[in-house]
Amino acid sequence: MTDNKASAPADAVTIDPITFAVLKSALDTIVDEMAGTVMRTARSPIVRDVLDYSATLCDRNGLILSQAKTVALHLGAVPDAMDVIVDRFADSVRPGDVFILNDPYAGGMHLPDIFMVKPIFAGETLEGYAVVVAHHCDMGGRVPGSNAADSTEIYQEGLRIPPSRLYTAGEPNTTLYDIIRTNVRVPDLVMGDLDAQLAACTIGEREILRLLARHGARDLHAYFDALLDYGEELTRAGIAAWPDGTYRFTDHIDGDGFTTEPIPICCAITVAGDSLVVDFEGSSPQVRGAINATFSFTKSSAYLSIRCALSQEVPNNAGVYRAITVRAPAHSILNPDMPAPVAARALTGYRVVDAVLGALAQIAPERIMAAGEGGNTVIAIGGYDRETAEPFILVDMINGAWGGRWNKDGVEGITNPAQNMSNLPIETLEARYPLRMEEYALRPDSCGAGKFRGGIGLTRQYRILADDTILQVRADRTATLPYGLFGGGPGAPSRNVLNPDTAPEALPGKVTRVVGRDTVIRHEQAGAGGYGDPLDRDLDAIASDLRNGKVSRDYAAARHGVVFADGDTQAIDETATGTRRAGLKAEQAKR
Repeated sequence: MTDNKASAPADAVTIDPITFAVLKSALDTIVDEMAGTVMRTARSPIVRDVLDYSATLCDRNGLILSQAKTVALHLGAVPDAMDVIVDRFADSVRPGDVFILNDPYAGGMHLPDIFMVKPIFAGETLEGYAVVVAHHCDMGGRVPGSNAADSTEIYQEGLRIPPSRLYTAGEPNTTLYDIIRTNVRVPDLVMGDLDAQLAACTIGEREILRLLARHGARDLHAYFDALLDYGEELTRAGIAAWPDGTYRFTDHIDGDGFTTEPIPICCAITVAGDSLVVDFEGSSPQVRGAINATFSFTKSSAYLSIRCALSQEVPNNAGVYRAITVRAPAHSILNPDMPAPVAARALTGYRVVDAVLGALAQIAPERIMAAGEGGNTVIAIGGYDRETAEPFILVDMINGAWGGRWNKDGVEGITNPAQNMSNLPIETLEARYPLRMEEYALRPDSCGAGKFRGGIGLTRQYRILADDTILQVRADRTATLPYGLFGGGPGAPSRNVLNPDTAPEALPGKVTRVVGRDTVIRHEQAGAGGYGDPLDRDLDAIASDLRNGKVSRDYAAARHGVVFADGDTQAIDETATGTRRAGLKAEQAKR
């Protein structure tokens, strides 16, 4: 933190480093308490168990001060939502007001994600905002869960909520509550999750008021401003250590559900001194299917990717964004026009992250991992109970694997780095829904080979125990594989199969269809890419993977040049393996 004491005006607040550190930690603690409140009070599994929500605090100008350890892809979109709220309501906001929105073309991302913003007042003075974003399990529309990849316009996707007052001076907007309740399939869950958001915002308000009472508004404003400056300072210092230049990378999505033509996501990062530009020129025009991403979401994906390459000491606040400019062409998949559908836009955000990280690997190779599983897979299953006629909606987000790193293997069964989510426990799934989970396992041999291998993908297999159920699949990496870095191999492709053990039918990555009772749905998630030459992998590491069933003998022989001792054992012949590897490397050098 820069010391400005010598040049500060006489009436300026002196920034004490100890108080600064205490307040920084206090803000981090408050947002994490907000996040914990959501988890403890939410009604739906997608919020309470899968953890698809975010919490943050903003200053009196709407600038992010601190972010909870929640879904990173949400949080970089908060500035655009706050701009809309502040611009629309700045002249009329009052104590007790609460605002919500989900309109992707007015500050939102996609309809299931509802932003809730509670202004924080000390008396009659606006002092900040508490913000909670939650993915609601349904927003109406043509399919349960409001998340289909094959919608063709925003009007099919559900209830659009423009920036609106949910509370006015402490009084609920019963008309808006009634509109939401009437238009969703599972109102108890949706309204319960809205209450959880409000409870968390109230926690944030309470704790900021405590800080104000302890430190006073004048001092607290100065420290908040200093915290934003500190975020900018550390970000610029990190970028300044990178070599100037332009670094390019292109990744692809396997089509939009209407076509299998690969969809390019092109990224160029230009580093100039202590700032950089992330430019997506050359990326696909907006598409027919619902994988278009709002520009706010594109920016969020880019911000978090850059943040991954910076020091852990950099605070997650709006100061970071000052050093980063993000550009995306108009009318593109990363900056679409109304009424382009956006329900499945998270998939595109994951591919933006992969493209940005691919470019960053050329700048800071020791801070970047190879591509992960391609982002979580969404299996949505909805219908009605035969006896009670009550609706059910499962939105299962399958989190898979990280790519290999410069000095470590990837890991499996873990959230994508762009998220901080959890796999839904089988016990919860089977208790709440007319489904049976027949397999939940790691997928052997799916990892990308490397000196450090990628993580292994997951397999989930469901049996439907209800009639006339609507199945939606949002998956990717069936054709464009998760890339490896610096000689590492790609991960295995994902695969979707209907009734794999009786009448196997391959499903595309993005599909909506009606399925009957006893239908079996199997999803095999892609593995993650490897890092470094597979022929340099330590033999003890290979032996460990063999013992743990993560790779087979055939995989080790084909990808790592391993020669086994006689018989069917997993014993590696180290001398023969060394000879074979030397020969394979000599062949590589000739190519």
